[in-house]
Amino acid sequence: MKIGLNWTVRNSFAGREDNDFRGISQSRVIPYSKPLSRMYVNLGLRQVINEAHQPKRIQIQIQLVRHMANTTHPKKFRFVCVSFLFLAFDVTDAKTTFACEAPHLEVGFGRVDITPSRPTPMAGYYSKRLSTESHDPLWAKATVIDDGTTLVAMITVDLIGTTQWFVDETRSLLSKQVNIAPECIMINATHSHTGPVLFDPNSSRYNRFGNEASESKQYMLELPSKLVESVQKAISAKQPMTVQHAVGEERQLAFNRRFFMTDGTVGWNPGKRNPRIVREAGPTDDRLPMIAFYDQQGALNALMSNFSIHLDTVGGTQWSADMPFTMEQSIERVFGPKCHLQYSTGCCGDVNHIDVHHAFDQKGHSEAARIGTRLAGAVLRSWQSLKPSAGNRLHVSNELVKLPLAKHAADRVEWANSISERATHDKPPPFIEMVEAFRILDVESKHGEPIVAEVQVFSIGKDIAWIAMPGEIFVQLGLAIKDGSPFSTTVINELANGSIGYVPTRQAYAQGNYEVISARCVQGSGEMLVDSALHQLRKHAEVQNKK
Repeated sequence: MKIGLNWTVRNSFAGREDNDFRGISQSRVIPYSKPLSRMYVNLGLRQVINEAHQPKRIQIQIQLVRHMANTTHPKKFRFVCVSFLFLAFDVTDAKTTFACEAPHLEVGFGRVDITPSRPTPMAGYYSKRLSTESHDPLWAKATVIDDGTTLVAMITVDLIGTTQWFVDETRSLLSKQVNIAPECIMINATHSHTGPVLFDPNSSRYNRFGNEASESKQYMLELPSKLVESVQKAISAKQPMTVQHAVGEERQLAFNRRFFMTDGTVGWNPGKRNPRIVREAGPTDDRLPMIAFYDQQGALNALMSNFSIHLDTVGGTQWSADMPFTMEQSIERVFGPKCHLQYSTGCCGDVNHIDVHHAFDQKGHSEAARIGTRLAGAVLRSWQSLKPSAGNRLHVSNELVKLPLAKHAADRVEWANSISERATHDKPPPFIEMVEAFRILDVESKHGEPIVAEVQVFSIGKDIAWIAMPGEIFVQLGLAIKDGSPFSTTVINELANGSIGYVPTRQAYAQGNYEVISARCVQGSGEMLVDSALHQLRKHAEVQNKK
């Protein structure tokens, strides 16, 4: 008796039982699946499909004789083996064209060089640095996704942060010029410490550390139009695409920078091989979410990835995107120069790359290259885990969360002003005093009004969600969101849609030190942001699960 098969085989066998066909979209379920699944394992086809670098849809028309599938006759079994192994060989050919699943999304990518064209004050520290040259470009990278009803734009900039002015101005321009609703625009920064100062007249550091320079002001005035250009390029490049997602892992790059010390205090960046260190005071997030976009020919067009680590690796006076530069180079060597890598920074307010247990140097372009190469390797190690998104519907939401201001004694304002005045002297005040003084002055400038923090959520189908949060968020808050998220691939972009400073956990406030002293918001503010994110994620899940 002959059996006709018409199967669609996808690259999603990893972790399945031999007789589990949930990873296969079948046009017709046949009662003879169990012996055939054993044949898949015996003939190595599962491994070949898992090792393929691109998703492919394979229409298999096979006429089999039932007794041949189970026969012990060597000649007949060899015939079946040869047929299937020949098919497996075709699957591994990355250039072979297969009929792709009809996509329901149009996606485009664009980027614009935002490196300052002249010497400009650099951001990142409580001191003034003037750029001398460029090591690698700073980019504004955009991804636009359109499901036919909703159009969203996600923009990542290789900058220290995002200011409310340039976020609002960019959204306004995009709304007018390309008709994207402001709430559908997400703008986040990678937190590179080798980019320009972001001019902000509302900052307590105005007229300090280069914020007062005409070059900084001119750069800021030109920045929104460049972000708009990146989105316009992405819209022009829109084409039908399919989406796949996975969560990789990298365990040896990120380290919590707060430590319990032998004297009972909590230290911040206490130095390598410090004998007073007892243990880390917080966790790290080793997860590496990744989202891949494929065109109708099955070619990888773009990869969005995210990791929780501070981008303060390079230092010096050269413009640099830091480790994403090398990560991008490594990915391009595998998938070609047309592959768009859009890296974003996860919750890492208390996490950096410094391994205090070893004495080797961890500063400069070589260290950034090591980190970028290793992250690219983690992406490639996880490539076999990519699986198609369950659904292509886009959903968007955002909430404005009012965070109470940090408190200080009234008599500290005069002290803060005196510290601010001395901050640019040849012998400035101690670092931690400057941190506290500028926090007090920023809080005073609010005149008692709370900090308004936007928490934004995008989702695609039942599997993928992006959360945007302003400020430098402690990693434990990000872990709480991921652990409570109903979406298997959850990406958190910090320093998004504005920057409100450090956002520690509730328990960290009692421990003190740099991030807590710097925080403009009160204890419990981080948990308020987590509550907003989880509330929205649950609402998104309800929408995405509706037929």
